[in-house]
Parts: sequence; structure tokens; C-alpha cells
Amino acid sequence: MRAKKSPNRWPGLISPTGVIKMMTHAMMGAALGLIFTLALILANPAVAELLSHGGSAAALVFVGTMVTTFAIGSTLTGVVFILDEDKES
Repeated sequence: MRAKKSPNRWPGLISPTGVIKMMTHAMMGAALGLIFTLALILANPAVAELLSHGGSAAALVFVGTMVTTFAIGSTLTGVVFILDEDKES
């Protein structure tokens, strides 16, 4: 008797196309994070003053944190979209 194979629950993610789609979502999130960070610095003088007093390291940590947060969030959202597309087709 043959053992039952468990169905692949994430067929759209475990493929070259799925990886490319997830990377695309991550890159879009990183770009949005950079844009949001620039807008926040330009629109809020308190943030700009804090960054100027903190030096270049503080600015790099701030920008890196924002970009990473947006990239992770958009990648997770992309995973949900990809899985939803697979259920519809």
C-alpha cells in the first residue's frame, strides 16, 4: 500500500516564480520605506533635529530600521497575495 502524499500547501511560493514575486514585493517595500523615511525627515523637523544630533550612525540605524520594517511587511503581504492567487486558480 502506498503512503499518502501530503498536499503541497504552498505550491506558488516554492517555485522560481514565487521567489521572484516575493523578492519583488520586498524590493517594493524597501523603496516605500526609503520614500516614507525621507518624507518623515522632511515633514517633521523634530526627527531631523534628532538625527542631526545623533550623527551618521543614528541616521543609518533609523533608515535601516524603517526600510527593513517596510520590506518585511510587504513581503508578508506578498505571500498572502500569492497564496490567495493560487487558491483562486
